[in-house]
Amino acid sequence: MKPNSEKIDDAVLALLHLTSFVERRGELPRAWKGHDWDALGRLHEKGWISDPVGVAKSVVLTEEGTQRARELFEKLFCDPDAAS
Repeated sequence: MKPNSEKIDDAVLALLHLTSFVERRGELPRAWKGHDWDALGRLHEKGWISDPVGVAKSVVLTEEGTQRARELFEKLFCDPDAAS
């Protein structure tokens, strides 16, 4: 069975949201890049994260990537019926 790379990319982007952090006020969020390199490369090609290749241990989520990551996180991992 061949994995669906779009679904993998969605899950990885949602997990990047889960582990994201902001170092300084006003900056875009960063996330540790401990995920599948192929998926990270595809997310970079889509414009959702900075280039994962390099010595930095984290990637920067773009504005569009931040929004999509938040939406995917809520869709994939949040229970809409649970109280906040």
